[in-house]
Amino acid sequence: MRPGRNDPCPCGSRRRYKRCCGQLNEQVGPAPGPIALAHLMQALQGLLHEGRNLELEVALREALRAHPSNAVLWQLLGIALARQGKDPIPAYGEAVACAPSEAAAHVNLANALARSGRLSEAEARYEQALELDPRCAEACTNLAELYLELNQPDAALACARRALEISDVLLAARMTEATALLNLGRLDEATASSEHALKLDPQGAEAHDLRGCVFLARGEPEAAIASFDQALRLTPGIAAVHANRARALRSLGRLEEAISGYGQALQLRPSDPALHAELATTLRLGRRALEAEGAARTALAIAPDSTAAHVVLAELAADFGRFADAQKLFGRAIELDSGCVEAWVGLTRVRRLGPEDAPWVGTAARLAAQPLPASREMLLRYALGKCLDDLGDYPGAFANFARANEIGKRSAPAFDRAGLSRLVERIVDTQGPAWLNASRDRHDGPRRPIFVIGMLRSGTSLAEQILASHPEVFGAGERSFWGDRAVAAIAGRGLTDAELLELGRQYLAHVDAEAPAGATWVVDKLPTNFLWLGVIRAALPQARFIHLRRDPRDTCLSIYFQNFEAINAYTHDLADLAHYYRQYRHLMAHWCAALPAEVLLEVPYESLVHETVQCVDRMLRFLDLPWDVRCLEFDRTERQVVTASRWQVRQKIYSSSIGRWRHYSEFLGPLAELTEPGQ
Repeated sequence: MRPGRNDPCPCGSRRRYKRCCGQLNEQVGPAPGPIALAHLMQALQGLLHEGRNLELEVALREALRAHPSNAVLWQLLGIALARQGKDPIPAYGEAVACAPSEAAAHVNLANALARSGRLSEAEARYEQALELDPRCAEACTNLAELYLELNQPDAALACARRALEISDVLLAARMTEATALLNLGRLDEATASSEHALKLDPQGAEAHDLRGCVFLARGEPEAAIASFDQALRLTPGIAAVHANRARALRSLGRLEEAISGYGQALQLRPSDPALHAELATTLRLGRRALEAEGAARTALAIAPDSTAAHVVLAELAADFGRFADAQKLFGRAIELDSGCVEAWVGLTRVRRLGPEDAPWVGTAARLAAQPLPASREMLLRYALGKCLDDLGDYPGAFANFARANEIGKRSAPAFDRAGLSRLVERIVDTQGPAWLNASRDRHDGPRRPIFVIGMLRSGTSLAEQILASHPEVFGAGERSFWGDRAVAAIAGRGLTDAELLELGRQYLAHVDAEAPAGATWVVDKLPTNFLWLGVIRAALPQARFIHLRRDPRDTCLSIYFQNFEAINAYTHDLADLAHYYRQYRHLMAHWCAALPAEVLLEVPYESLVHETVQCVDRMLRFLDLPWDVRCLEFDRTERQVVTASRWQVRQKIYSSSIGRWRHYSEFLGPLAELTEPGQ
């Protein structure tokens, strides 16, 4: 019944028997009565393999009366106790006391300490094991995993690579190396490391899951989903993979599928507060506020100190303009965890900061200076930039924004300038006035769609908030519906009129389900729909478009100062931003020339601010809507706003954001050459 030297050790350490309990057995040496002890060990191993853990515990306690200095017996007792859910640490500690010079004993005690959450004690034991045996790859690997749990990716990477120097076929060490590189934002290296792990274990669900996480960080969510799907085909019941797949779907705007994915993960791990918090975040983005709050409350019922749940509740409060409540909830998250980056960041987004907030700057700066995963430092740098901008320290603000974008660019796919130019030229060449304005069947229904388009940060949220304050207009937020469908149509053979009609029907069903009965217009304010305007026009001939224009320097700087999904790869580099803006203007000039005035209305952001009444009147007339004073009181409108501008749209009209670029004129670089037509 005793395992072979190369068999997996029955203690569950994931090492071979000869490198674990078998090593201890050999190193401790013969005890009194070696023949009798050998027979005893054989019987004990039999109980171990048969899973008769209580009997094994009783037999071991009896054996230890006769052999109290036998490290292997203490080791086996630790295994028997752990398998029964009892505390094994005292038994493993006795094994160390009996064999203090043996690295394997310290490693096994460290493993037990780590599993019980006593991470600092586990760290010390792993280090002791490495002092005794510097080539103990297991200690290096497990210490690397512990450093990951402690959120110390640099230390984790160093330990993982030390293990790989000892043996480059250690799967766990390779997986830890890839994860540490991923956390550090070193994505090219993480990609290579994850592929190496996959070669070591091509049928391993964990390796495919890790590769999917790398793809997702690189801004390749479709490739990530394919990897997660492969992981689930190999091992369907891994909650973490379902959650990662849901995260990828969320990044694509496929929120209902993401919600379903988190539901599958929760079926496997119903008591995981982190999963409930992730589900709450996704429900919030899907504008299902009551359900989102319920999921967050469930997380808090399981773990009252869940910072993630407090952050979601704070975000929900901010969505509805309850900024004081949001501040309290963010503050509570910081009380629970002073290093909660999401809470520190959230505080900067729910009000304008003043001199009294200077201590916040010092705290956040100290936190950002610590070794952090790249994604967390990036968030903090954006927040610090915003705070310093509020305080008028523009050089300091830009330095932090530049650092945030440096990290973001390193962690995102390269922006394909030539690819965007080709796409725009293909659209211009294939979607001319004749095709755009051809007579097609219309969908007759109770509502008509309005698309508010433009560059990111051009005032689209403000325009939507104004329009949604009219009783006949429903603000549907940003809907990720058209992108993939339009790309397929542009890149391939195009769509027949029947297919376009069906696409329009699907879209209306998509938004109509949420619109209240009295709404005759539904606003979709995804700014980048300007790329797909032609396909939308063909699929929905009754649609109208409102184009928000803003000074390109203000627009591009505002984009540079915000954290966007990795898929928006152009946002992290000023030259990329300038190129994107020029392509946007080229395409919008095409749409303006090709479409009749009753279909497309241009609204300069600066006019909306300085001539609000006239601009609002123009927009309402464009939509054949009667004047309603509530559109001028948009800051009082109670509705959920989940965009980055949710604080701004709940303020009275202010002009301080116009000409903001002048504070940063010395840093503009390629943006300085951008001007609006006619300037």
